[in-house]
Amino acid sequence: MIPTITGAVAVTVAAGGTVAAGPGQAAADDVVTASGHQQNGTDAGIDTTRHSRSSRRSSDVNADRRVTLSRDSERDARGDAAGRRVQSALDTQATQRNAALTNLARSAEKQAGIIKANMWHLPTEGYHLTARFGSAGGLWANNHTGLDFAAPTGTPIYAVANGVITSTGFDGSYGNKTVETLDDGTEIWYAHQSAIDVTVGEQVTGGETIGAIGSTGNTTGPHVHIEVRPGGGDPVDPFTAMVYHGLHP
Repeated sequence: MIPTITGAVAVTVAAGGTVAAGPGQAAADDVVTASGHQQNGTDAGIDTTRHSRSSRRSSDVNADRRVTLSRDSERDARGDAAGRRVQSALDTQATQRNAALTNLARSAEKQAGIIKANMWHLPTEGYHLTARFGSAGGLWANNHTGLDFAAPTGTPIYAVANGVITSTGFDGSYGNKTVETLDDGTEIWYAHQSAIDVTVGEQVTGGETIGAIGSTGNTTGPHVHIEVRPGGGDPVDPFTAMVYHGLHP
């Protein structure tokens, strides 16, 4: 007969600390700790499961955060790229606009230079008008053919516009006379000069001194007699021609 111990437990302690129980031993799922305390195996399993679920939740939250941060970063990157494209487009437009304005300013300056270069000038200064175109009387054999600018003898006479000198010298009742031919073929006659300061073939610029006021020829006092002859033909009213070219004699 195998001896039994009533109410007692035969315990065999294995080398690894595992406790084997006989009749009346603790449930198979229970664990006896080294300190002798019993821990329910099911409870231990629940704790482990909860810890595992908690870890997964934490991992999921972190993953979601990483996705959100990644999306935010991508959105910010797209926004920055779009901003740079817009700024680049604005810079390009500004550069093109500035270039266009610069070209326009240069063109306007060039045109202004051309206008100024071709602008008519009054033939003298400090003058007063003594006879107009078409005047009649005993002073002239025919109607007056020019506009008289009276000023003291020696007062400079200026070229009315750009042109070339085509004639100089004494010419009867005109006295000392200079003829300037403009680019369009118009002739300007300057009469009664006390001095002639240009020579035939000389290119002159509007406003340049070409002689001096005098009283040579048929005159009653020092002045410069101006005639305007389009194409070298018959004279027209110098006053009207000058006003047309922006002057106010």
